[in-house]
Amino acid sequence: MSSSESVSVARLLDAAVEWADGSDVDPLVISALPGYYHLVAASDIEQRTPAELSEAVASHVDLARDRPIGTVAVRVRAADRDEDGWPTGRTVIEIVTDDMPFLVDSVSAALTAGGHTIRLVIHPVLMVVRDAAGHLVGLRSNEGALVPEVAIEEARALTDVAESWIHVEIDDGIADPAVLEAELRRVLLDVGEAVEDWPRMRARALDIAAKLRQEPPLGLDPRMCTETADLLDWMVDDHFTFIGYREYDLRGDVGEESLSAVPGTGLGVLRSDQPSQRAFAKLPAKVRSLAREPVTLVLTKANSRSTVHRRSYLDYVGVKRFDDAGRVTGEQRFLGLYSASAHAQSVRSIPVLRERVVEVLDLANADPESHSGKAIEHFLETYPRDEMFATPASDLAAIGLAVSQIAERRQTRLFSRRDPYGRYASCLVYLPRDRYNTATRLRIQRILQDAYGVSIIDHTAHVSDSVLARLHFVVRAASGEELGEPDLLGVEERIIAAARSWEDHFAQALRDRLGAHQAARLLPIYRDAFPEAYKEDFAPRVASHDVKAIDELGADVSIHVLMYEPMVERPVQRRVKIYRTDQPISLTAVLPVLTSLGVDVVDERPYEINRSGADPVWIYDFGMTIGSARIPEPTSLGERFAEAFLAIWHGRAEVDALNALIVRAGLDWRQVSVLRAYSRYLRQSGTSFAPEHIERALLANADIAVSLVRLFELRFDPGESLRVDTARAERITRATDSIVSALDAVASLDEDRILRALLSMITATLRTNHYRRDESGRHREIVTMKLDASRIDVLPQPRPSYEVWAYSPRVEGVHLRFGRIARGGLRWSDRPADFRTEVLGLVKAQQVKNAVIVPVGAKGGFVPKRLPDPTLDRAGWLAEGQQAYTLFISGLLDITDNLAAGQVVAPPQVVRHDGDDPYLVVAADKGTATFSDLANAVAEEYQFWLGDAFASGGSAGYDHKAMGITARGAWESVKRHFRDLGVDTQTEEFTVVGIGDMSGDVFGNGMLLSEHIRLVAAFDHRHIFIDPTPDAAASFAERSRLFGLPRSSWGDYDPDLISPGGGVFRRTVKAIPISEPMRRALGIVDGPEAMEPNHLIKAILQAPVDLLWNGGIGTYVKAQSETHAEVGDKANDAVRINGGELRVLVVGEGGNLGLTQAGRIEAAHAGARLNTDAIDNSAGVDTSDHEVNIKVLLDEVVRSGDLTGKQRDEVLASMTDEVATLVLRDNYDQNVLLGNARRGAANLIEVHGRMIRDLESRDILDRALEVLPADDEIATRAMAGQGLTGPELAVLAAYAKISLAQDLGTAAAQDPWFTDRLVEYFPERIQQDFAERIPGHSLRDGIITTMVVNEIINNGGISIVFRACEETGASAPEVVRAASAVTAIFGLRDFWRRVNALDNAVPTQAQDALHLESRRLLDRALRWFLNARGGILDVQTEVDRFRPVVQALSAHVVPALRGVEQDRYERGVNQFVELGAPVELAEEASALLDVFAMLDITEIAEATGQDPASVLDVYFALSERYGVDRFLGQITVLSRADRWTALARQALRSDLYAALAQFTLGVVGQTDPEQSTGERIEQWESGHAEGLSRARSTLDQIAAAENADLAMLSVALRVLRTLVIQSVTARSQ
Repeated sequence: MSSSESVSVARLLDAAVEWADGSDVDPLVISALPGYYHLVAASDIEQRTPAELSEAVASHVDLARDRPIGTVAVRVRAADRDEDGWPTGRTVIEIVTDDMPFLVDSVSAALTAGGHTIRLVIHPVLMVVRDAAGHLVGLRSNEGALVPEVAIEEARALTDVAESWIHVEIDDGIADPAVLEAELRRVLLDVGEAVEDWPRMRARALDIAAKLRQEPPLGLDPRMCTETADLLDWMVDDHFTFIGYREYDLRGDVGEESLSAVPGTGLGVLRSDQPSQRAFAKLPAKVRSLAREPVTLVLTKANSRSTVHRRSYLDYVGVKRFDDAGRVTGEQRFLGLYSASAHAQSVRSIPVLRERVVEVLDLANADPESHSGKAIEHFLETYPRDEMFATPASDLAAIGLAVSQIAERRQTRLFSRRDPYGRYASCLVYLPRDRYNTATRLRIQRILQDAYGVSIIDHTAHVSDSVLARLHFVVRAASGEELGEPDLLGVEERIIAAARSWEDHFAQALRDRLGAHQAARLLPIYRDAFPEAYKEDFAPRVASHDVKAIDELGADVSIHVLMYEPMVERPVQRRVKIYRTDQPISLTAVLPVLTSLGVDVVDERPYEINRSGADPVWIYDFGMTIGSARIPEPTSLGERFAEAFLAIWHGRAEVDALNALIVRAGLDWRQVSVLRAYSRYLRQSGTSFAPEHIERALLANADIAVSLVRLFELRFDPGESLRVDTARAERITRATDSIVSALDAVASLDEDRILRALLSMITATLRTNHYRRDESGRHREIVTMKLDASRIDVLPQPRPSYEVWAYSPRVEGVHLRFGRIARGGLRWSDRPADFRTEVLGLVKAQQVKNAVIVPVGAKGGFVPKRLPDPTLDRAGWLAEGQQAYTLFISGLLDITDNLAAGQVVAPPQVVRHDGDDPYLVVAADKGTATFSDLANAVAEEYQFWLGDAFASGGSAGYDHKAMGITARGAWESVKRHFRDLGVDTQTEEFTVVGIGDMSGDVFGNGMLLSEHIRLVAAFDHRHIFIDPTPDAAASFAERSRLFGLPRSSWGDYDPDLISPGGGVFRRTVKAIPISEPMRRALGIVDGPEAMEPNHLIKAILQAPVDLLWNGGIGTYVKAQSETHAEVGDKANDAVRINGGELRVLVVGEGGNLGLTQAGRIEAAHAGARLNTDAIDNSAGVDTSDHEVNIKVLLDEVVRSGDLTGKQRDEVLASMTDEVATLVLRDNYDQNVLLGNARRGAANLIEVHGRMIRDLESRDILDRALEVLPADDEIATRAMAGQGLTGPELAVLAAYAKISLAQDLGTAAAQDPWFTDRLVEYFPERIQQDFAERIPGHSLRDGIITTMVVNEIINNGGISIVFRACEETGASAPEVVRAASAVTAIFGLRDFWRRVNALDNAVPTQAQDALHLESRRLLDRALRWFLNARGGILDVQTEVDRFRPVVQALSAHVVPALRGVEQDRYERGVNQFVELGAPVELAEEASALLDVFAMLDITEIAEATGQDPASVLDVYFALSERYGVDRFLGQITVLSRADRWTALARQALRSDLYAALAQFTLGVVGQTDPEQSTGERIEQWESGHAEGLSRARSTLDQIAAAENADLAMLSVALRVLRTLVIQSVTARSQ
């Protein structure tokens, strides 16, 4: 122990003593502490506390308290730190015994032999004091003092004893401590007996030696006797550890000899006279001959191991006893162990051996001074000493000569000596030193064990600088058995083969496997490449296989996997080899892969193969258990396992529990990938089942999992045919039914639900690219599946018409389409767990947004799964995102039909369960703004028919940011809202707060759309900008500067241009000081002096300014009834406010999802003016749609050779401004629609309610999903005189268009009247230069339908078609044709154009009133056509018929008005003028409902052949004379509370008009046209005087009623009908 350790131990002991002193510990323990740990290394006890050290001694003292001198106290028990102070997890052995030699090493040897691992040994020798009974009284200090002190008279009765206290800690795991205690007591007893009898055994040896010298037996060589005596003296001289002694008598006649122990002669471990030791059985024949051999010494090994000192086989030294006649009469036997000095001493100085050396040299005829003599002597010096004692000189000479010869020849030899008693054989194997290693030794050992048929074998090895290494094996027979005698020559041959170098065998194996030529090339590389560990584990023939596998790895293949079944292993065990060439493999990387494949890895053996002249190779050999004796498809398991491992390793498959199906279900990795793809899709469906639940369900029902895969293959494997014929359909049905039956047996409800969901997804799949391969034959990296979402019950509403799910280990994505012709952006989602939910929310808005364009709503999202950390590698992060995007795009195109020469071309290797589907377009979205060229490059690679129209906005498309189109579209909404407030945003200043910064498209462009913006505050994810009292002109200029910078932030804003009290603040600061100007600008009342950034952002959102402009990303406004979690934008939870907290007048939604729909509605109820994001920012998608459709047309021109690609791009660019104008017209018209809708919302609340119910009943609309009011809420609003809010009207308007487009189908496109709408869609240059191409546009029908739908709804109102269909029973196409005819006949498009031109010139109230009045004409006239023409209406025919008359006579209508009708007209003009309308438009609008009469007037004129002008005058005269106008007014104010009252109201009006027309027809037909109007009426009345006065009286009474109801008006109508009947009857007579 070093001095530093001594100091450390002393410090520990001082602390222990101090603790014990203060803890009422037994003084004996305190006195024992210093001596107990005196010789212990500090490292053994430094982790133990003073209490633990003291308690360990206390335990030992407790054991030692009562031990009679000469006895042994042993205790074995499990450690308990709390009770004993010992570390838990260990077994503690405590021994107290008299001190003597060999105690510790004997105990240690016994424990080691029992397989116990020793962790700590403490063995102090303490001088203790005991009384006569053995009770512990105290301990002696180093100075001899007794502690504790006792009285002098008591001390005289005490005995001092040197005791060995042994404390041993071994690993826990003792089954029966009592057994171990008994064993240790036996060992200690043996030690005690050996030590106690040591002097007597030494004395006995000396006595025998003396007698041999004094009285040598008769007839024996005196030199032999002298050598024997000298050997005994030499043994006594500390060269032999005496352990036992006994004398034996040789009895019996010749041939019947036996040995029997002489009682009372035993010493040491042979002291006891046990019956089994008193007499041996009859000696074997060979032993009998030796027993009487006249030699003095018997030197051999005993057949038992020593329990004393060390666990070696006992050395047996027998000295024969002779009678006076020189006959052998017995034996004096010593058992013990030769000491270390005996092995180190030269054989020349050891009696007996020295003589044997001389004899060997003589036999070898070698001069001791010669080279050969010295060689033999060296051989003898290094010969196993124990063996040399027992080996005759003749054998030694023969072995020595042979060894010298084989050394020169590098040979291997076996020399075996059998124990004369047949108990063991000593086998010496000499072999070239370089061939010796553990593996060789073990092989030789196994050969010897096999040859002798034993299991017990000991070995020692001697390796020096000699050419040869020597292995000494002692093969022992089992107890009571005699060792066999094998064929030693055969054994030697086997050993020679085993000792051949591994490299020799390897070279031969390589030649056998690969041929001489290949082997000659590879041997120089691999001969010395394999490490020793590999050689020990694998035969050379295996190495030859490994070399072949490594050699087959190429530059592009750096890893190979092989599964094999070890011959000696159980059926459920396998091994896997992994070969790696470029770099080693981390165990942490490979273990998860192997474990996921459903195996338990039990061991791993790595090897580095250092090739000569080549880079190293690594081989990893893993042992594993499969877990089930039943292995499906066992013959292909190795191949499938290797393929799966490589697929995972190369990133083509993922690590999860489903990989276990490869082993457990017999699937391959691609089949598992199918299940994994559907499982991931199930997770995205919003299910509550976690991924591990889904995996467990499939693993627990592996048979069903296999059946699901087989069903998938039946549906989509193109190997048979790409057609789904009857036979295939029947097989699919049977497979599906079988799975359903199997599901009935699934016990777990959760598992049943999961498996049924997966089944529904497979059966709902329409297409997949799973079987598509590239030119090299490789399968696609991504799996895409087109699904009929309506057939998957687990999907939430709304369910798209078509859905594509894309899965790969690199990216997952989804694309939702609500129709065959659909468009929408693809976004880079940051929500891997629920990105489908995110996309579904967006596609709802897209549906509404797309109501203005040809395609219906679509949306896609993808999540890259292997992104590097963008903070460390931004470029790599972006590159991987782009790669994931292109992979997603490829997957979409893989299953999309193409067009070639106008014909649909199905994708190769794709089985289709649906019809043709060639239309697929994508667009930029969050994260993919610059990705359009990437998408178009993929489309070009696929030769997709849309070309770069596939993804709009690319380098050859319209740059939305440069155009500012999205912001400009949203600004149309802003301008409309402000016009409603009487503010012109382009000439008057107004205050704004915003979300975004000037580098952004929507925010930046939006904040430059008016020079009169006073931007008070804005924020983005980096900064908060506040300018409390901004200068409009200066701030506009600074915003323009920032917008022009390549990259800018609010941090770049010139601080000198910010008004006092403002500034730019980072959102990362803890607090922002609030100045008084900021407080006033943001309306912060009694606020703190400083605010956290998030609180300040909330204040900005709640600021009392004019406009909130959203140009950013995120959701910032919700409803009070919504939780933040429901919003689904966790990043902005801290800043989000409720809609009712908004204090702005107007909200402009340039960005998506800035407010929840419920938040918008709440804000609208609170007084804010706003639409929805889908309405406001629809210009972007509208522009993209125009781009796509223009490109489709121009690409046809390019393909025909009439235009080059460069020219096409120039044409496209030249139309940028006009495309913007066309797009913005849509935004403008929609705002007109919604402005008019808001104005009349209260009056139409019941109609809107019925319309919502109708859309729901047709599965077009989900009321709850779109946050439209329930029926009871609608009833409540109706009673309160309230209508739908602006956001609700925006949604309803979109669905009005969506439903009308569905109802129209191709009806409008097939009507020649609407052909002009197709032309109007395109810019003028297209109309002029490529007019002949327009009719053949591939999307002709969709463009026409979209144009017609938008025109009808925008101009006629949200409910125009619904009400017309409801009231007349007509179909939607019939209503559209009638409305189109009316619009043309009465020139309404021009009227609307002139009304819209009044923006900012007159109040919007006036414009709305004018629009609504024109809609009254439209409503009445289209119903007239529906009633008059029904389904046979031809628009062109009707226009040609009526329009000339209307144009010619409209100016005559007002002069024809009389009386109350003239008064009504003038009141109408005045009302319009009072609202602000120009007089000319006011007069025109007031006469519109009168001009409506031109339809009846024209038909009457045609029927009678009279001049329409004269008919017109009669018509209006009769109307005034019989109060028709008053009745119409009374009908107008009737309630529309339900459908039936609405129908009754309409029927009354129609019947009233029809009655007036028939009345007019009768009068005109029965009077002279040459007469004046008055004369004609008088003439008619005079002919019908009977009953006329009564009718007039009834009509006057009803007309005078203030609140005429339905019944009164019905009576009036009946009276008029009676007059009509009279008129018609008279005319017919």
